[in-house]
Amino acid sequence: MNKKIFWLVSMPRSGNTLLASLMNQNPDIGVTANSITLEIMKDLFLLKQTDVFKNYPDEKSLDNVLNNVFNNYYKDWNYKYIIDRGPVSAPGNLMLAKKYFNQPIKCVVLLRNVLDILASYVKWYTNNPNAFVNKYGFKTDDEKLSMLMNKNGAIAIDLEAIRTLLQPENSNMACFIKYDDLINNPKAQLNKIYNFLEIPYFEHNFNKLSQLKVNNMSYD
Repeated sequence: MNKKIFWLVSMPRSGNTLLASLMNQNPDIGVTANSITLEIMKDLFLLKQTDVFKNYPDEKSLDNVLNNVFNNYYKDWNYKYIIDRGPVSAPGNLMLAKKYFNQPIKCVVLLRNVLDILASYVKWYTNNPNAFVNKYGFKTDDEKLSMLMNKNGAIAIDLEAIRTLLQPENSNMACFIKYDDLINNPKAQLNKIYNFLEIPYFEHNFNKLSQLKVNNMSYD
């Protein structure tokens, strides 16, 4: 595969769309919206627990499929570098990635205070009645925020993924970018990312941003 794939690990409402919109100005880079690639890998791996597989446990053939999840998924993406947004460093995902992702694991990690994230959610769903948070029948902010913070939700999973990358043994896998630094000095933070990923720098326009678009599809 001639594409290099990296990862964007962060909680929701941490500047993901902003960073992607900026980075995607570079025609060589494709930063995804929330990606399904890790889910594909997990679902394929879980086939090993099924009765059908156990009846005929052809490990090598299924591993061949797992080894090529990313090659096949991004086969027609016309970028040299892809930054896949997903919690690759959550423990189960990291185990699979180390086994089946055939490139070095390098993650751009966006950091934002959890209370600020929750405050951003409150503002968003208060101003947008159709926001998904309002569709579960919860009435109070406490109920809605408790739902957002459930242990199987995106915030908790992403927190665990970030915690893993903060461990000293994983420090070489991560480039940490603070949300406030991205907002206040985006050029310096993009320089930091380019250096970490070893990608030639591109002159970005920080005054004119477009909606996130990648692989000819706009993000809703």
